[in-house]
Amino acid sequence: MLKIELKMFKDIDWILVTTVIAIFSIGMVIISSATHVNDSGSFKQFTVQIISFAIGLIIIAIMLLFDYNKIGKYHKYIYGLNVFLLLAVYIPGLGVKIAGANSWIKLGPINIQTSEIVKLGFIISFAKFMENKKDKLNTFKDLLPIVAYAAPLLLLILIQPDLGTSIVFISIIFGMAFICGINYKIIGYTFITAIISVPIIYNFLKPHQRLRIDAFLHPGDPKFPGNYQVIQSMVAIGSGKIFGKGLFKGTQNQYNFLPVQETDFIFAVLGEELGLIGGVILALLFCLFLNRILKIAQNAKDFYGTLITIGVLFMFLYQIVQNIGMAIGLMPVTGVTLPFVSYGGSSLVTSMMALGIVLNVSMRRKKINF
Repeated sequence: MLKIELKMFKDIDWILVTTVIAIFSIGMVIISSATHVNDSGSFKQFTVQIISFAIGLIIIAIMLLFDYNKIGKYHKYIYGLNVFLLLAVYIPGLGVKIAGANSWIKLGPINIQTSEIVKLGFIISFAKFMENKKDKLNTFKDLLPIVAYAAPLLLLILIQPDLGTSIVFISIIFGMAFICGINYKIIGYTFITAIISVPIIYNFLKPHQRLRIDAFLHPGDPKFPGNYQVIQSMVAIGSGKIFGKGLFKGTQNQYNFLPVQETDFIFAVLGEELGLIGGVILALLFCLFLNRILKIAQNAKDFYGTLITIGVLFMFLYQIVQNIGMAIGLMPVTGVTLPFVSYGGSSLVTSMMALGIVLNVSMRRKKINF
């Protein structure tokens, strides 16, 4: 069996792997500036990121040994594990409340955001659930089983509360439903209904959620929470102009005018110090990254593989658009990190695991005949 797996390695999309390494390398350079290693001499966060990447590589190597179809057979158990992980944050002594959200569990010295792991588990289990629904999503009645399947997980994430992650889930669901051939009229009616419902939904939101919407609608007013970060982010990116101020020379970054610059607003650090050229290069690498995932989805040996890959594609697509859009003031602040670039061990390991799922589908795109 192992010999068969080794032969498959030639079918891995090495362009995708190389692209991820290039994006990660840019991220490490920007993290070194965002964490001021030039002044403090502390490489703690830099080291954590390197170790997390190494752990991710080990996990990918292990994941590639198992056929994604065999993993898919346990989709019901994976769904149950997803529910358990989202409930585990409320277990006394295990769950940890950080930044007002019950989204974490503490395992020794490590805090793990369980919804990050659940994203991947959901993609694997939901893809199996959707496998037989191709060209069968023609009415709203056909969507009821999908809503019933996803609702428990979405509700558990919303009550943590974690609106940003819940939107990632909605993006994944939409991506898979779209590939299954959902009727365009349903998409249109849903979009119109969502627009009409916004004022009603607004009244049911929690105060902090309303403030985020109000802040987005009044981007120039620093009195609203989150707007200060966005204003400083746009100043940083704008001051970088075409060529940037140079690495370690960004004033907004180096003098800490830019909050959470190593995570949520890392793109602003890049924009200030590497300029428009640096931002465009990173954007092009992300476009190549997403394009390779799409090609793997198109060439998958079965529809289940296509659905898994599309789920990962839409997960990354939303996170990239949201993070960069947030940095330039086009999207509301939600705390979504930039994949492979932002600092964060759990976020990076999760992204690496998602990459492992895609590579698993890639290396098994050809059927083996005995």
